[in-house]
Amino acid sequence: MTTSPASQPVLALLHLRTSRPHAADFQVALDALTTPTVRVAEQLGWRVVPVASAEVAPSVTADLVAGADAVVIMGGEDVDPAFYGGPDIYPGSGHHEPDADLAHIAAVRHCVAACTPLLGICRGLQVLNVALGGTLVQHLPTAAGHRATGEDHFVRNRITLSDASLATAVDAAQEVRCTHHQAVERLGRGLVVAARAADGVVEALVHESAPVTGVQWHPEHPETADAQLAPLLTRLRAQCAAPLLAG
Repeated sequence: MTTSPASQPVLALLHLRTSRPHAADFQVALDALTTPTVRVAEQLGWRVVPVASAEVAPSVTADLVAGADAVVIMGGEDVDPAFYGGPDIYPGSGHHEPDADLAHIAAVRHCVAACTPLLGICRGLQVLNVALGGTLVQHLPTAAGHRATGEDHFVRNRITLSDASLATAVDAAQEVRCTHHQAVERLGRGLVVAARAADGVVEALVHESAPVTGVQWHPEHPETADAQLAPLLTRLRAQCAAPLLAG
């Protein structure tokens, strides 16, 4: 990994698209999450380099990840079920981005192999699990408790931590904002469940040896980014200094 000239760490911010003519409202909602992510990261001293992986060649994402000090994979469309052996059609199925999925799966595998700190958010957690051989629940039976209908799709949930490595970055006393209908089913290789929702749904993962973390909720929500995303990015920065000791 490399660091920018003024010792400013480079954060590769992987998302899917800057434009969705087929889903304009969804684009607006995702932009509203990307903006506070960039702001908080820059305030913490990162040089943020975004890449919309569905709009560029896979090599662009790969080169950015290879040169970054840390990586964040953002939310978006469901992971293409072809990558984990799931049926093509399922409740809530819609548009998929297989080329970008492949680029993000490669990014996860690179980070695990190179011990590059990585944070996956919502879809990013699901990509993490799939990249390491795990599977997904394609539509939760308790989906209504994790994604609302109407104009605001977020619900407020409580989580229970089950791994001490997240205790310094996640305050389980705070409500988290969730909007997802899929979840971890079979765990990927080397992954450990770090938090669950009240209904047992996996809400966070950590890797047993690499500095790799996934959270199913949205700490980058505009109303929570300063309180919930900032500690996770601070943890990510600490992992850059000692990646082999992070979990």
